[in-house]
Amino acid sequence: MELKPFDNKVWLSSPTMHGDELKYMTEAYETNWMSTVGANINEVERIACEKIGCRYAVALSSGTAALHMAVKLAGVKPGDKVFCSDMTFDATVNPVVYEGGVPVFIDTERETWNMDPAALEKAFEIYPEVRVVVIAHLYGTPGKLDELKAVCDKHGAVIVEDAAESLGASYRGKQTGTFGQFNCISFNGNKIITGSSGGMLLTDDPEAANKVRKWSTQARENAPWYQHEELGYNYRMSNVIAGVVRGQFPYLEAHIAQKKAIYMRYKEGLKGLPVSMNPYDAVNSEPNFWLSCMLIEEDAMCRQVRSEKEALYISEAGKSCPTEILEDLMKYNAEGRPIWKPMHMQPIYRMHGFVTRDGDGRARTNAYIDGSVVDVGMDIFNRGLCLPSDNKMTPEQQDMIIEVIRRCFE
Repeated sequence: MELKPFDNKVWLSSPTMHGDELKYMTEAYETNWMSTVGANINEVERIACEKIGCRYAVALSSGTAALHMAVKLAGVKPGDKVFCSDMTFDATVNPVVYEGGVPVFIDTERETWNMDPAALEKAFEIYPEVRVVVIAHLYGTPGKLDELKAVCDKHGAVIVEDAAESLGASYRGKQTGTFGQFNCISFNGNKIITGSSGGMLLTDDPEAANKVRKWSTQARENAPWYQHEELGYNYRMSNVIAGVVRGQFPYLEAHIAQKKAIYMRYKEGLKGLPVSMNPYDAVNSEPNFWLSCMLIEEDAMCRQVRSEKEALYISEAGKSCPTEILEDLMKYNAEGRPIWKPMHMQPIYRMHGFVTRDGDGRARTNAYIDGSVVDVGMDIFNRGLCLPSDNKMTPEQQDMIIEVIRRCFE
């Protein structure tokens, strides 16, 4: 196969628009409902509850805003330790710090690349006072929710579920975004459906939903003048953004089907290489396949070194590494990404507690003890990468991307 750079860039995951979005945005414009109230907001909240299976949805300006409100609802106070998924985007964790909490990171398990229930149990042994756990579902794949929930229930901890990446995914027939007391989804530009921005707080608790509606509109009291008795935020979704989300929701299932087809084509096309795809529990869960990812086998890794902001590798016959593959994809105008760098490796959080299933709760910078991998998240970050997963990518474009990857191992 002759390889030439794509004329148009193949993105990691870009918005896929259908036309209905413009109709609802125009409706907001023509009726002059351009602010944070209007028919589009009411409708997207209704649709979200119906599709996801929760009682209340509050449309907010971002998934991060929703997570902030969830952490506040969970009662996190300054100095409180909070257990958080380690392999995630920092938006999962930052809201804990907004409220003065102290994140403690829980290592990853290999079967779904999500929070390890055994490490979570270990963490409660070390920090028995913790009462809030923030769980993210990486790349649209549900974690081991039954096991995680059992550990949290045993220790009386509230679950905040970060389903920003997993809208439409399910675990044992139940949608993610319904397993915690307070749950969050995102409509960021690269998500499975988008509003260009926006997010939602999901809950079955009417009091919690009402609190968030109040807090997100500057905590204005019910008075004839502007009366404020507690701290508020400007977090409500605009009726214009809600119009985009409203137009996207009917296509959620179609987007998931397209993403799954991409995942399966990679899985088939990469057979024979010393690699595997990001795993999921096919018996109990159905991911939304937001991003297709790849993990290189340990003995097929060429030498790779990463500093805080740069990476180098030495090419070796029959071997490759994420840096080489990503650089080669870039040469052909295709966008891949490294796996999320675990939170315990981030400079801002490096001295925070980090618990593995064999750990002691202290910060760890070395993934290996006596030759054994003890830090699963660091290992996946070292050997893994996110592949181009845009649902507008053609099969022919994907075939070429697969060929680029194959040639890296020659």
